[in-house]
Amino acid sequence: MAKSICTTSTTQAPTNSTLAAFKAGDSVLCPSVGNGTYKLFNKSKDCLTINIGNVECLYRADGRAYHDDCYVLPSLFHDTKDNRQAIATLYSGIPTSQSSQRTVIDTTEADDKEVILISAFDLSDIACDIESAAIVISDIGSLLGLIHYEKIDTHTAISMARLTHDATVTWYDLLQRQVNSIKETLAMTRYGKEGKQ
Repeated sequence: MAKSICTTSTTQAPTNSTLAAFKAGDSVLCPSVGNGTYKLFNKSKDCLTINIGNVECLYRADGRAYHDDCYVLPSLFHDTKDNRQAIATLYSGIPTSQSSQRTVIDTTEADDKEVILISAFDLSDIACDIESAAIVISDIGSLLGLIHYEKIDTHTAISMARLTHDATVTWYDLLQRQVNSIKETLAMTRYGKEGKQ
């Protein structure tokens, strides 16, 4: 029987428990999302998120994606000079979220000084919210017309007014969030700076 040689080392390979811990407020790099710096927010007790427009990317405190598969490699890296260099070297400066299959639809004019790229998903989300709010406003107009022309009884009018109020508050909050998101993007442009001067 052959003898085996055993060696003992005082250093140990890193385990999952030694992975860099992340917390809300950290600036991180996430090459699977894009090549920018992102800020982490708390989603729940054990879940952090990066918010990109209306999209949330979920992560655990150890930097792994928040999925059932706990063996996924870390997706987050602290925003340091060394990590930026390593990611740039690994990905050759090409953001992993942008493939050569990307289609860019340019609706700008030749004399536009600033341009904001927005995903088709985000634009569709904004359009759906505006269309839905327009339908609610139309419904409210129809209800007011019925009340004005006394086509419904007083008790029904009061109930419908209560429901209309609740719908109005809900849609106001939703549209206000959309407007705030758009304003955050515009704040990076001269349009956002014009109001501050």
